[in-house]
Amino acid sequence: MLTDVKARRIKPDDKPITDGSVRGLYLFPGKSPGRGKWIFRFKSPMTGKRRDKGLGTYPTISVKVARDIALGARKQLENGLDPIEEQKRILDTKQRELSLPTFEEAAQRAYDDRKAGFKNKKHQAQWINTLKQYVFPYIGDILVTKLTPADFASALKPIWLEKPETASRVKQRCDVVMNWCAAHGFIVASPVGVVSQLLPKQPGKRERVENQPAVPWRDVPVVVREVLHEGLKTQTKRMLEVLILTAARSGEVRMMEWSELDLEKGVWTLPAQRMKAKVIHRVPLSPHLVDLFETLKENAPLADTPIVFPSRRNTPVSDMTLTKCLRDHNVASDTPGRTATAHGFRSSFRDWASENGYPRDLAERALAHTIKNATEAAYHRTDLLLQRREMMMAWEEWVLLNTGSDLQGKLSTRV
Repeated sequence: MLTDVKARRIKPDDKPITDGSVRGLYLFPGKSPGRGKWIFRFKSPMTGKRRDKGLGTYPTISVKVARDIALGARKQLENGLDPIEEQKRILDTKQRELSLPTFEEAAQRAYDDRKAGFKNKKHQAQWINTLKQYVFPYIGDILVTKLTPADFASALKPIWLEKPETASRVKQRCDVVMNWCAAHGFIVASPVGVVSQLLPKQPGKRERVENQPAVPWRDVPVVVREVLHEGLKTQTKRMLEVLILTAARSGEVRMMEWSELDLEKGVWTLPAQRMKAKVIHRVPLSPHLVDLFETLKENAPLADTPIVFPSRRNTPVSDMTLTKCLRDHNVASDTPGRTATAHGFRSSFRDWASENGYPRDLAERALAHTIKNATEAAYHRTDLLLQRREMMMAWEEWVLLNTGSDLQGKLSTRV
């Protein structure tokens, strides 16, 4: 059996010394006396060929340590494993673990890959900021391979019932990150899909939806007469009038461009990229609205801007501009204690259309709502512009011409 005494006496010209206790362990002589190199010689169970595995140098690796290492390799052989290949596999695994991202690192990289596809900078920032606020403090520093459904459930639990809409969005974003990890080979599959099973049932969507405070449709003429048509005719008041008469969304009006308006044909065509449903939408314009736009065009500043309602910097006005006008005039809504919102006028129009017998399909098209039924959507080949024009003319007539005595004084607490 090889001992330290024998090993210290090895000379450069000596033959390799076999250990004697572990089959296949040899000490090969080095270039100077008392120094050598440990070799474990074996037959690979994978290829059937002889292989030599270096175990280090003597005396850095003592006889006992070399023997222990060789004994471990011998056990691997007994289990049908090639010690050299096993070492490579272990090194690869360690190297891979060193390159594995934490959840925060993965989220940032996934965000960088997809941020160019966001509609606007606000949504772009919200995507990553919600993860920073609600998830990173809990699991941001954990490797993605270590994360379980329970980890995501613990992060979402504080907002799961209190802020269900936000929680649902955050959960979806976590799933995007983990699917990104799966696509890059860090994990097999996202564990986020079953998280809901570990948390209480959230309130239904109908229970969650908070309607935008709206002016009751019978009161809309009063708002137009006593707020929009009284006093100084500001740009904001004109924007609100356009919004009310077209039943458009606030952003659609604020970002309206002259190139979208065909005043000869009386049509406002919104491009798909500006629409929520990503589908081109045509809005019929009444003679009153055509006159309004022609007046705006005549009085437009000399600055070269494509925007119909520009700010002082020739950019779209803030999304708070219309709301501020309604708040400044204390325009009440159908929600107790809440001021009406610009978006709420779409509800006013929708209620008017229902109560005046207009078909649901016609009113929904006027609002540019998405048809959720795929079969029904497949058969929609026209936007019914002519029929919608008649309906919108009737809506305008109600808003601008109806001044019945039953409406008098309803804004006494608003202006």
